[in-house]
Amino acid sequence: MPEIVPEPVVDLAHLAHVELLTPDLEGSVGFFRDILGLQETERRGASVYLRGYEEVYHHSLQLTAAPQAGLGHVAWRARSPQALARRVAALEAAGRGRGWIDPGPGHGRAFRFETPEAHPMELFWEVDYAATPPGEATALHNRPQRRPRSGVPARRIDHLNLMTADTALVRDFMMDTLGFRERERVEVDDGGPTIATWLSVTNLTHDVALLPEPTPARGRFHHVAFHYHCLQHLYDVAELAREAGITIEFGPGRHGIGGAAFLYLIEPGGHRVELMGDTGYLIFDPAWRPVVWKASEIATAVAWTGSAPPDSFWLPWASDAAAAQSSAA
Repeated sequence: MPEIVPEPVVDLAHLAHVELLTPDLEGSVGFFRDILGLQETERRGASVYLRGYEEVYHHSLQLTAAPQAGLGHVAWRARSPQALARRVAALEAAGRGRGWIDPGPGHGRAFRFETPEAHPMELFWEVDYAATPPGEATALHNRPQRRPRSGVPARRIDHLNLMTADTALVRDFMMDTLGFRERERVEVDDGGPTIATWLSVTNLTHDVALLPEPTPARGRFHHVAFHYHCLQHLYDVAELAREAGITIEFGPGRHGIGGAAFLYLIEPGGHRVELMGDTGYLIFDPAWRPVVWKASEIATAVAWTGSAPPDSFWLPWASDAAAAQSSAA
C-alpha cells in the first residue's frame, strides 16, 4: 500500500512583524533607521513603526517605549480569512487563545494567543500596504520605493529566536497547533531531549527558533533578524556600528545550522539583532527530515566559520541579563 502521509497544515503565510519594548526609544529608532536603513512609516502613542525598503506591508518592526527591554509581541499573517478562522479554532481548542483585538496600525482585527511559555503572539489576515514615501518612487516596479540613501539598508525582516525552558513543549505547540515544520534541532547526546529547534512555515530554514532558557523566567526573547543579500553588507554595517559605539557581540561568520552568514549587534535599547548576509539554504522538499545535531557539536552548529560564540550569546541581552547570569551561576 502507498505510504499515508498526514496532510500538512499550511494556514500561516509568514512572520509579519515583531514588537520590541525599549527603554531608549529614540536610540533604538536611530539604530534601525540610521544604521540598518529601515524606513519609519508611522508614530502613534508610545510606538514607532518601521519596515525594510523591499517590504510591502506597513511595518515589520514596532518599537515601543517601556521601562525595560523585552518582547512586546510577535505577529504572523494567515494565508486567507478561512485559514485565520481554522487557526483561531485550533488555538482556542488548545486553550492558548487570549481573544480578538481591534484593528491597529498596519493590520486589521487580530487574534491574540500565547505559547505554553507565555510568549505573546497574534495572528491576522488583513494588512495595510506600505505607501511610497514622497519623492521615493523607483523605476524598479517590484519594489515599493527606491533604495534608501542612509546606513546599509536591510531588505526585510527574516526571523526571530525565543528562549524556552521546555523546548519540546513549545515546539510541539507550534507544529501541532500552527503548522510549523521542524527543520533542524539540537539534542542532548545519545538521543536525549531536544534543547534547541529551528521551525518554519516558509521555505526558509527557520521563521522562528527556540533556544534554551537558563533561568526561571518565561516568555523571553533572544533576537530578531533582518536580511541582506550580500556578505559585504555585514562588514559595512560593522564599520558603521564601530563608529557609532554600537556593541558587536558575535561575527561576522557563517552558521552551520541554516548555513547563513551572520553578524550580531546589541542595539541601544538592549536587544540583540542578527543581520544575515545571505539566505543560507532553502527547503523545497515536502518530506523534509529534520537535521539533528548533538549538543557536543554545538560549536560547529552555531559557527561553521568564524569565532566561537561568546558566553553572552546564550543569554537574553537586555536589562535583565545580569539577573540571568546570576541565576545561571
